[in-house]
Amino acid sequence: MNIHAHSRIKILTLLSLMMMAIFVARLFYMQIIRHDYYVARADQEQIKSLVIPATRGEIWAMDGSTPQKIVLNEPVYTVFVDPKEVTNPTAIVKAVREVAGGEVSDDIETLVNAKPSRYKIVAKNITLRQAEKLKEKRLKGLGFQKTTRRIYPEGQLAAQTLGFVNAEGKGQYGVEESLQSQLQGKDGLRKSVTDVSNIPLTIGSKNTEVPAKNGANIVLSIDRNIQAYTEKALADGLQRSGATRGSAVVMDPQSGKIMAMANLPTYNPEKYNQVMDAQAFNNSVVMRPYEPGSVMKAFTAAIGLDTNTITPKSTYNNIDRIAVQGAPNIGNATKGQTGTITIQKALNYSLNTGFVTVADRLGGSDNPPGDATINRKSRDIMYQYLHDRFGLGQTTGVEVANEQAGVIISPTEVQGNPFRYANMSFGQGMNLTMVQVAAGFCSIVNGGNYYKPTVLAGIVNDSGEFKPSTSPSPVRQTISPAASASAKQMVHDARAEFYSGKDRKGYDVGGKTGTSQTLINGSYDNDQTVASYLGYGGDTRPRYVIMIQVSADNKKFAGNTDALPIFTDISNWMIDYMKLQPQGN
Repeated sequence: MNIHAHSRIKILTLLSLMMMAIFVARLFYMQIIRHDYYVARADQEQIKSLVIPATRGEIWAMDGSTPQKIVLNEPVYTVFVDPKEVTNPTAIVKAVREVAGGEVSDDIETLVNAKPSRYKIVAKNITLRQAEKLKEKRLKGLGFQKTTRRIYPEGQLAAQTLGFVNAEGKGQYGVEESLQSQLQGKDGLRKSVTDVSNIPLTIGSKNTEVPAKNGANIVLSIDRNIQAYTEKALADGLQRSGATRGSAVVMDPQSGKIMAMANLPTYNPEKYNQVMDAQAFNNSVVMRPYEPGSVMKAFTAAIGLDTNTITPKSTYNNIDRIAVQGAPNIGNATKGQTGTITIQKALNYSLNTGFVTVADRLGGSDNPPGDATINRKSRDIMYQYLHDRFGLGQTTGVEVANEQAGVIISPTEVQGNPFRYANMSFGQGMNLTMVQVAAGFCSIVNGGNYYKPTVLAGIVNDSGEFKPSTSPSPVRQTISPAASASAKQMVHDARAEFYSGKDRKGYDVGGKTGTSQTLINGSYDNDQTVASYLGYGGDTRPRYVIMIQVSADNKKFAGNTDALPIFTDISNWMIDYMKLQPQGN
């Protein structure tokens, strides 16, 4: 009996030891080897995380010297569910659809039943009243998060310059896209350890909160009054001409700041999802390169003046046509100003022959009337000025999304031949954006200083104070002050020849028309032209530069009849708005 009892005790002891070993091994496995896994499981059950959305920075425009909000944030709510806490998914789906309407996620039924998750968004951009209605239903697992959406109180004003914010909260087009990183801010995070009733515990090392960093409040150099008038003048001009597309840019030639940038057709950024033609989003001033035509004669004249190749009184023998290295003739649109005439007269009458002659003389050529060579020296000089100094055919860095570079072909390329450069002297054979041309022209009339175009005027800080950007410095010198003064006078005289009666008396106003053919399938179409006008205005010095472009499919437009009147309208209004003082006749 004792032997059997002793054996049973040994067996029980052995079994107990084995059980203890199993428990110890299991505890070792769970507490040591799988420690991180079970801590993570516990955290998943006990710790709730909630994103603290950053408030997107608002956008301001200038109203004279005072910033004024033109893009605001409206408080709205995001509705989310904690699927693990949801007890009646059907009731949640029904309630959210009834109250939130079209803002509900398409897959809400799937989201409310996504049990592994603790946070699923089921509706966005609901109002405070809608949120309160849902809260009244006391649906377990339903939560709310305050956020904002964009409001554009001035509707379509500067739409393509502003852009919009899409449903995912990302800026598209305009400054909303280009300045996305500054405007969006950085979301914060709140983590709370909860008890079995999901009530946050006030103590614990795992309770953390990283505050959101709100986006910057950007102030644009766009003046809301100048912008509004420019849009009106552009719309009126298109209606007069029967054009379907138009663009305008107004710049301060003494700083490069853009005071207005308008494009038609346009849209309301608050209703971007209702736009049927995505072309309405495009800011043609920076995104649509084109052949600017005869406005470029002001650039060719400036190059000739700066290189001492010509003066306004330099003459040539105009026979209304000119051949480049024996190739087919380049003619003048305006006929009859033949004989020995000045370069100033060639600018006044926009004679192509005069500016092919200037280009030819840059290379030291001395050809008989009606002939030009446009040698390599001439082409190198033109490229250096147009591309390297005036910045044409390359992006300017203006803070608007999707800026295009355009093209000026180098003389080192096969296509950079004498025939192309002859055409470039009067604005064909190149693709440029309006912002490039306007910025380069600013330097022609302001003393030769090239300023980078900008739409930024500063910021509004957290205290509501306007902090202007530092005063810009010229990026480079394009032409000498003397050449600038002479070129500005030439442009003034070109306008005065025919159009001075349209301007306010006592002010310095000048400009150049442009009418360019368009390339269709590689060939110029004589029945479809783009009208442009480029000019300046001011008192003791230029205070604004305005460039206008007008076009439509399968229609012909002219700079003097379709673009110039829009410039004149804006120019005369600018003189009054800026309170410029007349300087006498």
